[in-house]
Parts: sequence; structure tokens; C-alpha cells
Amino acid sequence: MKIGVLALQGAVAEHLRMLEQAGAEAVAIKKPEQLKELDGLVIPGGESTTISKLMHKYGFMEEVRKFPSERKPLFGTCAGAILLANRIHGQDEAHLAVMDMTVERNAFGRQKDSFEAVLPVAGVAPDFPAVFIRAPYIREVGESVEVLAKYDEKIVAARQGACLACAFHPELTEDHRFHKYFLDMVQEYRA
Repeated sequence: MKIGVLALQGAVAEHLRMLEQAGAEAVAIKKPEQLKELDGLVIPGGESTTISKLMHKYGFMEEVRKFPSERKPLFGTCAGAILLANRIHGQDEAHLAVMDMTVERNAFGRQKDSFEAVLPVAGVAPDFPAVFIRAPYIREVGESVEVLAKYDEKIVAARQGACLACAFHPELTEDHRFHKYFLDMVQEYRA
């Protein structure tokens, strides 16, 4: 199973390490033509507007947008979750718009307000160590979206079909269970 990590900005090496620990062949994706050989793709945290601009500039946007319809799962963490959402609170336009949810950027405060929390995440773990850094949260979801985790009554992880989003950074822990959950999704869609 070959999983890509979009390598335009963010915690690329950390995601590659976690995917390999979870049992995948992990590849840093720097060119759109590399997408064809993948079974799934991770969009890491970073700065969502910057990642979106780079995706447009280098021709990634349309190809990545097709992933769910091609039965190839997408996993967005932090800024990646913002990119997956079809609505961004306070903005007129979304980026990839592949998940029926509204996200709010920097919802837990600035960099200095970063924190860690242990959360129950449905299907993943009863005690997942979540690292929040300038994190968004999911304000609302459509009927077909499954809420996987909440923190302080705010939705911080969700799944809709072949799309998985979380507001925190599972790649910045030593716990690869979230990545294993994503690989199980990929396996499900390959079957």
C-alpha cells in the first residue's frame, strides 16, 4: 500500500515516519504526476492558504479533488482539515471542498495557546494524545459526516466516506494509531 504525503509545506517527515510505522510505503509528493501511483494521500498541517496557493501553482488541486471519487482516501490534519472542508467560517471560498463540514481557523488561539489533550477518538483509540497548534475546529457537519472526536464540545475529528479530517497533529506524537486507522480506510477502499 503506497501512501503519499503532500510535501509542499508542513510536517511531511513526521507523517512519513508515522505511515511507515503503521505499515505503509510512504512517499513525499512534490509533483502532481506522482499522485497516480498512490492508494491514499495525507495533507499535513501548515498554513492552509499557503498550501492551497502552492497546490494551485503546481497543478495539484484538481487531481487531489478527484481522489474520493477514485476510491482513494484523503487524510487532512490541522491545515489539511481546512483544505478538505467545503465551508470555512468567515471566508467566501473553500479550497478542495470534498467534506461536508464548516471549519473555523485558529479556533483555539494563537501559537502560544498550543496544548495537548488525551481524547477518545471513535474507531481509533480511547486515549489518543492530541497535539493542538493554532488548530481549527469543525463548527458543523452534514448528515453523512461521522464525528470521531470532540474537545471541549468542539468537533476535532470527523470522517465522510473516503475523507478523514482532524484538527490536531497526530504525527507529532509517538502514537501511530490514527495513521493505522487511515491505512485501514485505504484498505477498505481498495477491496
